[in-house]
Amino acid sequence: QNIKIYWNADLLSSFQSSFDQLPALLKQLKENPMKQRFHQPLGVTTPTMQLLLRQILQCPFQETLRQMYLEAKVLELLVLQIAQWGENNQVLQRSLFFRPDEIERLHHAKAILNQTLPHPPSLLDLANQVGLNDFKLKRGFREVFGTTVLGYVLSLRLEQAKQLLINTNLTIAEIAYQVGYESSSHFGYLFKRQLGMTPRNYRKYKGL
Repeated sequence: QNIKIYWNADLLSSFQSSFDQLPALLKQLKENPMKQRFHQPLGVTTPTMQLLLRQILQCPFQETLRQMYLEAKVLELLVLQIAQWGENNQVLQRSLFFRPDEIERLHHAKAILNQTLPHPPSLLDLANQVGLNDFKLKRGFREVFGTTVLGYVLSLRLEQAKQLLINTNLTIAEIAYQVGYESSSHFGYLFKRQLGMTPRNYRKYKGL
C-alpha cells in the first residue's frame, strides 16, 4: 500500500516558535510559501517511521476520532522526517573533517561488515583491516554514516532476519543463529525494540 501525505507550508507558521533548527530549504519554504517546488530525498525509513505508517494504515477509530488520530500520527511522522533532513545535513557538514582517503577507508569498513555477517570482525580488527585507529573508525561511522559500528551491524542483521522471516520457513531460533545471535530470546528482544513487534508477529504481518 502507498501512503501520500499532503501538507501546506502554512503548517510551519502555525507553531509560534523559532525556526532556527529547521533545514535550510524548509526555512526558505517558510519565508516564501509561494515557492512552487520543494524536493528532498526521503532518506531512511526508520523503525519508528515504519511503526507510525503501520498505525496510520491500521487506524482503529472512526469519524472524528479517526481524523484526530491520523492528524496526530502524520504530524509525528513529519517531525521525524524533518529531523532526519537536518541530521543528514549535519552529517554532510561533519564529513568535511575527514580526508577523502579516510572517508574511502570508512566505506571499505562498511563493505567488510556487509560481507562478514553473521560473524563480523571486532572493532579493533576492523580498524586494522582498513588502516584507521579505532577512535577514528568509531567517530567516522557516527559522523559519515550517522550510526555506530555496532548499530550498523544490528541494522544489517535485522534486515537479513526480515528477509529470512518472509522468504523461508526457518524457525526463529534458526534465523537468530544464521544472522549471528546464539540466543533467540536476545534476538527477539532486539528485533522488537527496533521494529515494534516480535519476529513471529512480523512473519504473520507479512503473511507467511
